[in-house]
Amino acid sequence: MKTLEEIHEIREEKRKELDLRVNTKADTREKHILVCQGTGCTSSKSPEILENFRRILKEKNIENVRVIKTGCFGLCAKGPIVIIRPEDTFYAMVTPEDCEEIIQTHIVEGKRVERLLCKDIDGKIVNSLDELNFYKKQKRIALKNCGVINPEDIDEYIAFNGYKALERVLDVMSPEEVIEVISKSGLRGRGGAGFPTGKKWELTRASKGKQKYVVCNADEGDPGAFMDRSILEGDPHSVLEAMIIAGYSIGANKGYIYVRAEYPIAVKRLDIAIKQARDYGILGKNIFGSGFDFDIEIRLGAGAFVCGEETALLESIEGKRGQPRVKPPYPAESGLWGKPTLINNVETYANIAQIILKGADWFSSIGTEKSKGTKVFALGGNVNNIGLVEVPMGTTLREIVYDIGGGIPNGRDFKAAQTGGPSGGCIPKEHLDTPIDYESLKEIGSMMGSGGLIVMDDTKCMVSLAKFYLEFTVSESCGKCTPCRIGTKRMLEILENLCNGKGEEIDIYRLETLAKNIQKSSICGLGQSAPNPVLSTLNYFREEFKEHAIDKVCRTAECKALATIGIDEEKCKGCGLCQKHCPVNAIKGEGREKRVIDQSICIKCGTCIATCPFHAIN
Repeated sequence: MKTLEEIHEIREEKRKELDLRVNTKADTREKHILVCQGTGCTSSKSPEILENFRRILKEKNIENVRVIKTGCFGLCAKGPIVIIRPEDTFYAMVTPEDCEEIIQTHIVEGKRVERLLCKDIDGKIVNSLDELNFYKKQKRIALKNCGVINPEDIDEYIAFNGYKALERVLDVMSPEEVIEVISKSGLRGRGGAGFPTGKKWELTRASKGKQKYVVCNADEGDPGAFMDRSILEGDPHSVLEAMIIAGYSIGANKGYIYVRAEYPIAVKRLDIAIKQARDYGILGKNIFGSGFDFDIEIRLGAGAFVCGEETALLESIEGKRGQPRVKPPYPAESGLWGKPTLINNVETYANIAQIILKGADWFSSIGTEKSKGTKVFALGGNVNNIGLVEVPMGTTLREIVYDIGGGIPNGRDFKAAQTGGPSGGCIPKEHLDTPIDYESLKEIGSMMGSGGLIVMDDTKCMVSLAKFYLEFTVSESCGKCTPCRIGTKRMLEILENLCNGKGEEIDIYRLETLAKNIQKSSICGLGQSAPNPVLSTLNYFREEFKEHAIDKVCRTAECKALATIGIDEEKCKGCGLCQKHCPVNAIKGEGREKRVIDQSICIKCGTCIATCPFHAIN
């Protein structure tokens, strides 16, 4: 157990040692090789890269160089990523075989390895993170420490003001004062609904009961979403610190983190962080000598999408089948085992310590009038810079897709973006300049959701997209209420008929009517929002639904039963790219001849459409 004085000493000494992590002008001979150990880079052999660096340095007897594992840097499209500080050299797509060259050329000879330097979308070589367009419009609060510190070393978290907010809260602030700061900051829940965080804390504190609980919802189930996972992998102590502060504020002495078992790296680092915090006396009895007790346990989920709904999550923690409860009562009144319970998601908690340290006015100065602070998005789909981004609320979709995301690959046109996953809606091209905040997205028929943002180009069929999300919803429905259990299945059957050429015009009316009824009558928020992708695509792309139902045509050829793929002779340049990529050799022609598709062989996979640079194939 550490005393407060020892914590202060660690912060001061370790901060001086780690100054080069954030200060490119640090006066030091030491170098730090930062190796991303997030899930994405780990799947591309970054642990082997880390070990190779350490082995080579030891073999060459090189001192004053430390190899550090970090969380996700965000730019997943360039992984595995290696950054060398203090010079801030950014190496992209590194392999284990590259380690020897980096050590010899960069560390020993003092020269950069030019072939591994990260290039921006325009092909320009960048010398540091700050030069990349991907980072220029970002503002990192929840992701502040991700890619900077070793998430498995509590001392590094402490060095960057870790647990300083907790110390301030326990030393000079009353529970009511903490809640007032959170309320004044304007922070809203980042799990999707956007409920005011301070209000939720206030309601839970006001509920009567000697036993109360704090819960972290880390059951991130949206397809393509990995915001919470990256925070837990890169900065787990920020969540622990916030949960302790929340416990003090509402009068709770016990916390639970509900995280899906499919996140093994996050679970491992959370477990390490909890043990380290207990060893330091930051979790447990009489924290910092304040008389306040608080401890945290991890609960693993089996990957059920419905357990992201707060009451289904509580049922699962209690050892029951994950099904939503009828509300009211809300968890703030009757949650875990019938006791008042505060539930926030990972990203919400990741903002708390910064608000305490920098003040409510600082946080509320970022974002829009009603949507304060920043939002983390998992940017995926048809976009060049796939990765994790954190931007001020009010940043437009165009800025995210083109300025940060680097635009659409292969010169294709933007068609739509899906926000909020299976619970959200699509944003079409005409709304590219819509500010991303709670109110603006709601106005155009979408929602913030937890933060998944999937970009689609003009090769995507919106009827097929709606079917994809309904397939997910049907398979993940808990089955408790009839509207969700049966209604979504009927909607899926209609969409399958439309995509298979068996639909009728009346099906569009049936689909819309069913969707609206399910919205009104499902028990939980997941069932109520399940029809959203269908309703939003119907709103903006109704013509595509009509083409499927009446003309039996899919303009993008994604629905193979409706596809007839042909090559426009006027647009075809005879480059042969389509022929080269065709998996069944259905495209004929030689040299610079115009290509022709043999319809008897074509499997309508759409590969040729995606690869043609002249948009000659339809």
